[in-house]
Amino acid sequence: MPIRTRPTTWRTLATAATAALTATLLTPAAADAAAPRESRPVHSYADAIREAVWVDTGLDEDLDGRTDRVAVDIVRPREAGRAGRKVPVIMDASPYYSCCGRGNESQTKTYDGHGDIVRMPLFYDNWFVPRGYAVVGVDLAGTSRSDGCVDVGGRSDIRSAKAVVDWLNGRATAYSSRTGGERVRADWTDGSTGMIGKSWDGTIANGVAATGVKGLKTIVPIAAISSWYDYYFTQGAPLYDSGPDWLARYVQTPEAREHCTEVARELTDGAPRTGDHTPLWTERDYVRAAKKVRASVFLVHGMQDLNVRMQHVGPWWDALGKNGVRRKIWLSQTGHVDPFDFRRAEWVRTLHRWFDHELKGIDNGIDREPVADIERAPDEWVTSTAWPPRGTHTVTLRPAHGARDGVGTLGLRPGRGTASFTDDPALDETDWATRIDLPTPEKAGFVTRPLTRDLRLAGSSRVTVTVTPSTPTAHLSAVLVDLGPDTIRDYADAGEGIVTLPERTCWGASTEGDSSCYRETRAKTADVGHTVVSRGWADLGEHAGTGRGEPLVPGKRYTIALDLAAADHVVPRGHRLALIVAGTDRGLIDPPADSPTLTLDLARTSARVPFAGGAAAFARATSGPPVTAPHTAPDGVRPPAATAHRVPGETR
Repeated sequence: MPIRTRPTTWRTLATAATAALTATLLTPAAADAAAPRESRPVHSYADAIREAVWVDTGLDEDLDGRTDRVAVDIVRPREAGRAGRKVPVIMDASPYYSCCGRGNESQTKTYDGHGDIVRMPLFYDNWFVPRGYAVVGVDLAGTSRSDGCVDVGGRSDIRSAKAVVDWLNGRATAYSSRTGGERVRADWTDGSTGMIGKSWDGTIANGVAATGVKGLKTIVPIAAISSWYDYYFTQGAPLYDSGPDWLARYVQTPEAREHCTEVARELTDGAPRTGDHTPLWTERDYVRAAKKVRASVFLVHGMQDLNVRMQHVGPWWDALGKNGVRRKIWLSQTGHVDPFDFRRAEWVRTLHRWFDHELKGIDNGIDREPVADIERAPDEWVTSTAWPPRGTHTVTLRPAHGARDGVGTLGLRPGRGTASFTDDPALDETDWATRIDLPTPEKAGFVTRPLTRDLRLAGSSRVTVTVTPSTPTAHLSAVLVDLGPDTIRDYADAGEGIVTLPERTCWGASTEGDSSCYRETRAKTADVGHTVVSRGWADLGEHAGTGRGEPLVPGKRYTIALDLAAADHVVPRGHRLALIVAGTDRGLIDPPADSPTLTLDLARTSARVPFAGGAAAFARATSGPPVTAPHTAPDGVRPPAATAHRVPGETR
């Protein structure tokens, strides 16, 4: 259990758990002799070695005539070196260490007069250094104390961190200063490295793993990007009115802004706002390189993350599985939130066991435990031995006309005829869902009858539509919705599903300059009448799937498949499942140049949805004696207001 403190108390602590106090009295040799099933806090955090090196990336992105060096701050146990023991490394490579901060409290790195690290953001060093790990914080090229340029997931970003893994394994060169200096060897590590990080940091972990670099044993990407194209676009539809050039300027140093004009030009020219899939995006697609991944992957993501959306989970998870990568996954109900802030005690315990197993080789059984933890309700978690669970099969659902004009049905039988809607960029998925039983002009909605038993959806869905537009441009949205009352995490709130409290708990050892005590949180909940389960969007001009959009011919029929985000959700007995097809989803995609009316061909429109138990489970849940649909509240969680310049990692 963590040690609790009053809000204003910042005491130096030897450990985060009173049960571990006895272990701090043991020598490392005695601890090893006991052969524990977990690493223990037997090393002094106060006496840890704190140092900085600059690793040569071999690139000259800022064109100053010398190869770029990235700053690497290190905290490692002194006793291990004295005893001749080499230690594994936990590494977080980030662009945010000086510009923006890390974690719920936006911590930045701080240094002493010699330039050595005093405070490493987050709890990793406080917890893991006493347990025999080195913790390394890497400033990406072009940020903080590093040379070079930010290229937003490209070779400079990835090489920043990969070069450090290479140095830790004796394959790259580091120096004692940013310019000149003596060569420094990493003779204190066994080379076994685990990368961790949230958002952009976790994205770098994905990208480095996709290089296949030797020595990288595991990665823990939290709310991370797997393809940068899918951060800015979804099948041609723009998500934000900015591109990677803006993001690079946001995080890089003034020096980098001055010297990296060529990289900035490449980011601007290579990422046109047309949504075309260019070579720049191909370079930043880690899914296509999943076959190179050697490291195991512990993936964490919020199913209502509208910053780094769940579209980044399904393809990456599936590609890793296809290539035999050992995987583990946590899926929460939150938005863009770190698990330290939505499931703290269990997160620290699980992460500790994961790194012990993957980096120290301790047989603690975590590899034989369930693969997936899913938050089914706020602070209520279930597990699955596999994810998606075994017995999950894709079922083809068909929209059809219902008894009331403009209110359709969703089932296994094909429909006939057409349904029309007119894009209204002022409306969003909440507006559509709350008016699902009304024949409103901005959407086409189709619902099942009230379910007679629970129905679990797990995995990625795809909605194929055949549609005739009235204008040369059109954007489409497809949304799966659970219609029925529930209490969920309020992901649209500023905290994205959490409330930060004044009380602090402590996780590891502390020094005067680096406390392990962080503000506690609790779930921020909302009572809703419906829950959006999964979303997908597309530019109809991308119908050919070539990666290049084209103008539409008004009155011509087109077929396009919209890939919906992965999800894991149980639609309860008495609720209904809805499919909504509409135009612009306000705040989530940008509108097209026109405001089209689109006509669906129902016979050629379908949704392929993964259900636990497959078609038989869906048939059972939608048959039997009638069930009275529960009264639903008139609203749901509204999506956050549109953010023109969203930053992966800026939010919680």
